[in-house]
Amino acid sequence: MSQGQDDTIFALSSGAPPAGIAVIRISGPQARIALQALAHRVPTPRTASLALLKDPRDGSPLDRALLLWLPGPNSVTGEDMVELHCHGGRAVIAAVEDALAAMPGLRRAQAGEFTRRAFAHGRMDLNAVEGLSDLLAAETQGQRRAALLMAEGHFSRRIDGWRDELLTLSAMAEAALDFSDEDDVPDDAIEARIGQGIAALARDVHVILAAPSAERLRDGVRVVLAGPPNAGKSTLLNALVGRDAAIVSDIAGTTRDRIEVPAAIGGTAFLFTDTAGLRDETNDAIEAIGIDRAHAALEAADIILWLGEADALPRADAILIAAQSDRGEAARPGLSLSARTGEGMAVLIDTLLSRAAALLPGEGDYALHARQRQQVGQLNAHLDAAAATRDLLVAAEELRLCRAAIDALTGQAGTEDMLDRLFSGFCIGK
Repeated sequence: MSQGQDDTIFALSSGAPPAGIAVIRISGPQARIALQALAHRVPTPRTASLALLKDPRDGSPLDRALLLWLPGPNSVTGEDMVELHCHGGRAVIAAVEDALAAMPGLRRAQAGEFTRRAFAHGRMDLNAVEGLSDLLAAETQGQRRAALLMAEGHFSRRIDGWRDELLTLSAMAEAALDFSDEDDVPDDAIEARIGQGIAALARDVHVILAAPSAERLRDGVRVVLAGPPNAGKSTLLNALVGRDAAIVSDIAGTTRDRIEVPAAIGGTAFLFTDTAGLRDETNDAIEAIGIDRAHAALEAADIILWLGEADALPRADAILIAAQSDRGEAARPGLSLSARTGEGMAVLIDTLLSRAAALLPGEGDYALHARQRQQVGQLNAHLDAAAATRDLLVAAEELRLCRAAIDALTGQAGTEDMLDRLFSGFCIGK
């Protein structure tokens, strides 16, 4: 059977069985026929109704379930859609799905196919789809809040405002170009108004372009522990993540490679990286590779915990840690800390959370993916070019390119391969 948009698809859209309730979705042109075949009636649209489902092949009972008939285009997918709220046992789900699979014109959905149909029918734009993907993968409250804002269309509505403003500016530019000699076009101040409109739009786009990274929110704020050998990096890492993730030894050079450990602290995702001890010279080729990788980790770090000397800080904003304070050594500059006794750990965690808060979206903010930042960056570049030119014809062309960037941002223009990769990451029932 061809895997096309004209097929009617079905899938379990709730959690894996066994469960109290299992929700089976059916979407496509044959959805109503499938419902009629199973329940021998079609209930009032968007009203839950109880019915005994029977196998169309032999009339045998399958399950007593709640039915929802959701005719398109006002459904999640934009198509005719049915939801069967069945009992969540494995045998029940298998029997209902087997009966559906036997019906002509029906097939099992592929990963993300329900969401892809919603996108194809204009029920969601690409930004909302990406927000939904992030929402399904969210593990921290910060990830959940930002993803929900994106999935609910907050960014999409801002883009709609940009598009409306661009259409107005483009119309003004075309009018000034095509009808500048006509009496009914007030061309005396129109170029100034266009310039003011472009400048105002550019300011708003600049604000969004400076929004935090969704990758940082999803993967975690990168915290790199660095310093000379035997400075206490691995012990501190284990204390921060709450488990023995790194080997701790008094032998210098125990950590030979980067050790990356994700952890959620205070509702914020972090990615902690323990690095090989830094020193100027080593005769150990493996240790030398570890030192090179430590330097690479430092360059990519969002936050650096430096356990070395104060005059060797790798970056001005690195947090200086005076580790191993329980050893009774003379006081050193930096945050006095002992991972073994817990001294200074609460202060360090508060500092990390404060630093992370400045790098992540705040309450009520969303975060942009690399794709979104790239397209907003192109939009920004074209706005800047339109603002910089004194040639109205060039400005009009830059405004057209701005609209093209917005089409790519919302998914109205894009590549099929990119869409395939995005939707394949969803579960089958989405």
